[in-house]
Amino acid sequence: MANGLIQTIREGIHDMCYIWREEMKAFIKDEGVIIFCFVVPIFYPLLYSWAYNNEVVREVTVTVIDQSHSHMSRDFIRKIDASPEVRVAAYSNSIEEARDQIASQEVHGAIYFPPNFETQLMRMQPATVSLYCDMSLMLTYKAIYQSAMSVSQQMNKEIQVRLSGNATAREDEILTQPLEFEEVPIFNTTGGYGNSILPAVLVLIIQQTLLLGIGLAAGTARERNAFGDLVPVSRHYNGIFRIVFGKSMCYVMIYAVLGTYLTLVVPRLFGFTSIVHRSDLFGLMVPYILACIFFGMMLSCLTRYRENVMLLVVFTSVPFLFLSGVSWPQSAIPSVWQGIGYLIPSTFGIRGFVRLSTMGGTLADVQSEYQMLWLQVAVYFLATCLVYRFQIINARKNAIERMKEDSMEAGGKEQGAGDMSI
Repeated sequence: MANGLIQTIREGIHDMCYIWREEMKAFIKDEGVIIFCFVVPIFYPLLYSWAYNNEVVREVTVTVIDQSHSHMSRDFIRKIDASPEVRVAAYSNSIEEARDQIASQEVHGAIYFPPNFETQLMRMQPATVSLYCDMSLMLTYKAIYQSAMSVSQQMNKEIQVRLSGNATAREDEILTQPLEFEEVPIFNTTGGYGNSILPAVLVLIIQQTLLLGIGLAAGTARERNAFGDLVPVSRHYNGIFRIVFGKSMCYVMIYAVLGTYLTLVVPRLFGFTSIVHRSDLFGLMVPYILACIFFGMMLSCLTRYRENVMLLVVFTSVPFLFLSGVSWPQSAIPSVWQGIGYLIPSTFGIRGFVRLSTMGGTLADVQSEYQMLWLQVAVYFLATCLVYRFQIINARKNAIERMKEDSMEAGGKEQGAGDMSI
């Protein structure tokens, strides 16, 4: 009995290694898989990081509608033009003219000074400066708005000091800033877009390219098989666990390297915030990669043609990023969509990686995400086994039917030959 168990284990390991070797061959020979599983994860993050390496926008062009023509309005314009974020590129005679300039993308915003701007200030009454911004890009709006707010606060302090009649500079400081404070941004110390969104994109790339690779491989197997069987009929493919473990070994080996490159190498190449401990990162990446693999293998049963999986991944990439709660607050996501997000490995993978890499957390700080990823590993592993069991049963039925058809055709040919001899 012990010898039989040992022999079964040996056969299982041999079959898993055979399936792993065949899956690796299929990956290497498939040009589409090479592009999406090797070229894209290596070069796309570099392109994305390079595009956002400046972190913040500079010299955002604006137009000015100065109907005040006063010393105070010109002082405001001079100071906002001196700021690094905004550049006064044009002057307009009316709001309608400025709107046309924004619509033609000559400028990204407009600053309007009413005729009574300086008069209101001299009368000790609130004066108004109006901003009109192109909201199609939030970064430009943020630059114009923050620069205008900074200049207005500075001018308010100057007016307060001029009207106070204080004798010393210390009195002016107490008047304009009675409580001294220093603004220190945490986590995203640069306040840039790259540090904010890049960690989430890197983790999402792991999932989406895995779905592409597994789906393309499944679509290729179906297209090459005239009967559309995902699992070939072979003695090595005799056993659900052998097939699932054999295929997953191939993906784990590839993405163990690519995952390390995406989460450790790329952020350091471009100077993005990365204060993660490697042991905590590897502890999170193991269940995340496994969950993505089994999630992709489960969905591969829906891949009839190679093009299907490409459309699916392209369509879901942006929604998956939003569901993670990084680019949009998690508290503002409807409960229905949050429930859908719990089914996606990238939701918890992104949240965990951001807290480890950007916030300096440990694996204990992301315990809920860590546990949910292992739960997804278990659920999607069982779902994958059920899917492949169905595929094996279907493949065997097709094989039996083909054998029956072949035997009937052979019998018919023999009968026809006998009739001719008579």
